[in-house]
Amino acid sequence: MAKKNILVVEDNHAILDVITLILESEAFNVDGLNKGADFIDHVTEFKPDVIIMDIMLPDIDGRVLLKELKETANTSHIPVLMISARYNSGNYMLDDIAADDFMAKPFNIDELMDKIYALLKKADA
Repeated sequence: MAKKNILVVEDNHAILDVITLILESEAFNVDGLNKGADFIDHVTEFKPDVIIMDIMLPDIDGRVLLKELKETANTSHIPVLMISARYNSGNYMLDDIAADDFMAKPFNIDELMDKIYALLKKADA
């Protein structure tokens, strides 16, 4: 099976590094962004199978990026796991655009991996 690509959009470098190390240890190709600039261009180039995205980014609200992703024809199929320390699964949506899954910070590594594998399975279905 080909290695899956996972894009992590997280402005906290420590969290980005930890998620990257964990995913690489599971044999994923991982790319990270610490801000939302050029997000769609990056997605088009990297072709992620799953995106893990923080809501609170320094230059843009991650929910705005999610909306742009889901409203763009060639990226709307990509599963997104939103993560946030401030929001929860009941109040993070913007304009009724929901991610494929949500996790509150701090999160459990096993739960993160379970959610990623579930999203990959959903994407392959």
